[in-house]
Amino acid sequence: MSVITRNGATGALADDALPRKKTALDAVLNFFRRQPLGTAGLAIMIVMFLAAAFANVLTPFDPEENDFQAMMQAPSWTHLLGTDQMGRDIFSRLVYGARTALLVGFSAAFAGGLIGLVLGVASAYFGGWFDLVFQRILDVLMAFPLIILALAVVSVFGTGVFNVILAITIPLIPRCGRVVRASALAVREIPYVDAARALGFGHTRIVLRHMVPNVVGPFLILLSAFVGQAILAEASLSYLGLGVQEPVPAWGLMLQGGAEEYATTAPWIAIFPGLAIVMAVLGISLFGDALRDAIDPKLRDR
Repeated sequence: MSVITRNGATGALADDALPRKKTALDAVLNFFRRQPLGTAGLAIMIVMFLAAAFANVLTPFDPEENDFQAMMQAPSWTHLLGTDQMGRDIFSRLVYGARTALLVGFSAAFAGGLIGLVLGVASAYFGGWFDLVFQRILDVLMAFPLIILALAVVSVFGTGVFNVILAITIPLIPRCGRVVRASALAVREIPYVDAARALGFGHTRIVLRHMVPNVVGPFLILLSAFVGQAILAEASLSYLGLGVQEPVPAWGLMLQGGAEEYATTAPWIAIFPGLAIVMAVLGISLFGDALRDAIDPKLRDR
């Protein structure tokens, strides 16, 4: 490439003078540099995923095996985090409990988020009576706190991993649908939606191909928040005895077994599951907040 100098001569423009195109690696490194708390949250999430994926390698004991000769042993080199009232290794149950937390958390968040995304965009696109009925249904569902509505669903369908996922998914749908609808109302007024109608495209194609991709930003932020809420809701239901049932390793069940009765004699039974829940929800929340700052242009510039 040539340029004209002040005296009129032409010269070659060095490649180093051209602005370098930003790559995905640059965006990731910029995220790490500008969002230290978000990076810490991402690191916590990665540790959870690795622990869940390699639980059979990391754990020295079977999480469901009872050893009545080793009940309520304090943390030691044999049992890193001690044992519970049934002689089960707490470290092994914590690592395997990450599988339950991630399975329920991500399944409920993705299911509730995707259903809310499609319904919210469809409500904004069609408007009229469909939007009116849909909004009134959302008002009824959002009148109940997440945990209360989840308790009602579990009481109808029963306990178990699948039913817990269903119980948490239903309350998440209106929370996602309401936010996505607000973003989709602005997208509906953009001329390319009218152009798609003029070209004869069907409603399904317009909603899925032209409107949904333009509300992905708020949806991703909601999704990260929903994962933390779902993990906390699963732990709450399990603690109340209405979630995952024994002998499945779950952090809420571990709290249920030793949070009160053994708080003074064996506090490690409740401390470590409680810390696991706090760190998981905190890590996901920090990453979600940082992701919001990175996606939103106003917050990114600030």
